Amino acid sequence: MAELKKVACEAIDKVSSELNDISQELWKNPELNFNEHHAHTILTDFLENQGFTVDRKYKLDTAFRATFGDESAGPHVAVLCEYDALPEIGHACGHNLIAELGVAAGVGIKTAMEASEQPIGKLTVLGTPAEEGGGGKILLIDKHGFENFDVSMMSHPVPGDILKPRMLARQRVTVTYKGKASHAAAFPWEGVNALDAAVTCYQTVSCMRQQMKPTWRVHGIITKGGLRPNIIPEEAALEYYIRAPNKAELHMLREKIMNCFESAATATGCKVEYNFSEMPYLNVISNEALASSFEANARELGLDFKEHGMSTDSAPLGSTDMGNVSYVVPSIHPFFYIGTDEVNHTRGFTEATGAPAAQPYTILQGKAMAMTAIDVFTNNDLLHRIKTEFDNEPQRKA
Repeated sequence: MAELKKVACEAIDKVSSELNDISQELWKNPELNFNEHHAHTILTDFLENQGFTVDRKYKLDTAFRATFGDESAGPHVAVLCEYDALPEIGHACGHNLIAELGVAAGVGIKTAMEASEQPIGKLTVLGTPAEEGGGGKILLIDKHGFENFDVSMMSHPVPGDILKPRMLARQRVTVTYKGKASHAAAFPWEGVNALDAAVTCYQTVSCMRQQMKPTWRVHGIITKGGLRPNIIPEEAALEYYIRAPNKAELHMLREKIMNCFESAATATGCKVEYNFSEMPYLNVISNEALASSFEANARELGLDFKEHGMSTDSAPLGSTDMGNVSYVVPSIHPFFYIGTDEVNHTRGFTEATGAPAAQPYTILQGKAMAMTAIDVFTNNDLLHRIKTEFDNEPQRKA
């Protein structure tokens, strides 16, 4: 097993320059939800050149599947890539690095599988688009794209190292208030001001935060507020994200925030409509057994989770559709430091994800992931513990 891990790491080192080129190409050409066509081409071409069997446009136009091995010979390991960017600020969440380390791990694992004296399993590098609000992984789950995997893994850059980050369940809701237009100076009493309702809603939600649990989040914007200053706004709208630690608490938060929507309508005489998205992001369930294997391998490579560590008891850090994956496949989603204290979704973090300083951290993650896959392939006891933990996870049954 140690020899196969060495083979995997050496294989990653051999293509490190190409991996950096991939990351830079994605960073310089950021693409949004479901429009990651250039990234799709760059990644699939590379994987095909590395000897993978590649399915382009796998169930979604910008998803892909690259496979190697035989699942009848052992476990089926999935390594996930993300590659979508954010409007205006590009790769401010580092998905170019996630894609890079995903294909890096793929190369390392495949090379180790080839070096094995006998077949040990199957590897899939899965390209998943539209994490930033589009729910690409949820769509792939619905299209049976995550069936037959024994484990799934991906790592995500942040300003620190966390083995098992707390990621919240999240749901989007749009709120629309409808009133009555009128001349704002000549006949204001004939109007019903929908913008007043939206502002009242915004303020009521802000007041509600005092009674929210520390792990709940509600944040939003007014998306529509009227046409002209001299017209009483006939329609106004807001968009909110609500977040909570799990599905049950997300439902509780939904009930509370709906009261805010309704009360604003009552106070202003408007009608209200609100629609919750049908694809909520679920919280990430980190598989303890799989995470322990990843931690041991990362430590062997020199990552101690302390020098740039972030407390696992710290505030929750966002949401991801990887959470939905963790409900159907045993999964890990560690966070890793890339040489900056800038936080995600800022221009400063965008600069960091394209900087040379991020490369050694990214390559280390790819190696740790490859070594963990080898553990899964070669250690039946580990695989048994992973599956037993997953089967008995209470959150999945709630």
